[in-house]
Parts: sequence; structure tokens; C-alpha cells
Amino acid sequence: MRMIWGLWRWRRNPLRRKTDIVEACAAMIAAALILLVAPAAGWASGSLAHGALVRAAHEQRAERHPLSATVLKVLPHPPIDSDPETASARDAHRRVLARWTGPDGSRHQGTLGAHPGADPGERFRIWTDDHGRPVGRPLDTATAATHAVLAGIGAAGATAVLVDGARRLVVWRLMRRRYTQWDIAWERAGQDWGRADADS
Repeated sequence: MRMIWGLWRWRRNPLRRKTDIVEACAAMIAAALILLVAPAAGWASGSLAHGALVRAAHEQRAERHPLSATVLKVLPHPPIDSDPETASARDAHRRVLARWTGPDGSRHQGTLGAHPGADPGERFRIWTDDHGRPVGRPLDTATAATHAVLAGIGAAGATAVLVDGARRLVVWRLMRRRYTQWDIAWERAGQDWGRADADS
């Protein structure tokens, strides 16, 4: 609002240049686009992402099945790693040799990740595809909504950055034009400009 009032007061200022008006208009247009277009782009992107993620979640729930696997043997930990991130990831799951029956009745045995306190004979939950192969847990609707919100925020932010970048490019071009005009004005003034006897 302050920028609009300043532009209105500027309309009859004798020191006003065309580039000043163009710069003020570019700033007003950029502000309007950031306030109107960026949220719209974020909402549209978030809605599209949410729809796609919800469809993917439904497909994953239809194709993946929760089963119980039985621990046959607890496998030893790999050698200690000095990297704390790798060590924490290793401690979060325990590698076990397990047995399970797939949804189609096929029997399977293999190495899986179980909770840290898993012991032989204990049952734990895994997710498999239609043929009994282990797969990741399906995407739930809360995670899909969170990803959609993040996509919307990212799209809105990217739109605002692009608009501001375009405004900065316009201002940069205007400044180059001003410098060129100043150089021309200085050349016209001549080397005698400012001397007391310049008119004599």
C-alpha cells in the first residue's frame, strides 16, 4: 500500500524518470503476482500431488499384503562402523533369517530386518507382494497428505522466487539504461561544466 501511495505522489514529480515509473510498476506487478499467483500455483501443485499420491497409496494397499514371518535365526551384526549414522541405522533393525508363507500359499525363507529384540521363534510383521516377495510398507494417507503439502509449499516458493528473479532482471536492465543515460548527459555537459567562467 505504501508503494502504491508513493507511486501516486510521484506522478507529477519533475525529477521522475520513465525508468522510475517502470521500476515501480515492476515492483507492484511482482508483489501482486507473489500474493496471487504463488498461492494458486502452490494449491494447484499440492492438489495434483495429493491426488497422485492417494492413487499410489490405494494401488500399493491393493498390491501389498501384511504377513507374519517367523524368526529362524538372528544374524550377527556387521563389523562396527565408526560413522554414527550408519551405526544408528544398523541398531534400528536386526537382521534375521526368517520364514513366511506368501498370499498365494508359496513358502519363502530369507534375510529380513526385524525389530532389535527379535529372538528365534518370534513372529513379526512384514509386507509382501502377491507372490510373497518382501516389499516396503504401503504409503498411508497421512504421509501422502504431508508430501502433497510440501509439494505445494515448494511450488509456491519456486513461483515467488521466479517472479522476484524476473523483477530483479528488469531492475538490472533499468539500472544499465540509467547509467547509459547519465553517461550521455555528462558528455553533453562538457568538461567546462561547473566552472565559474564557463559562460564567458
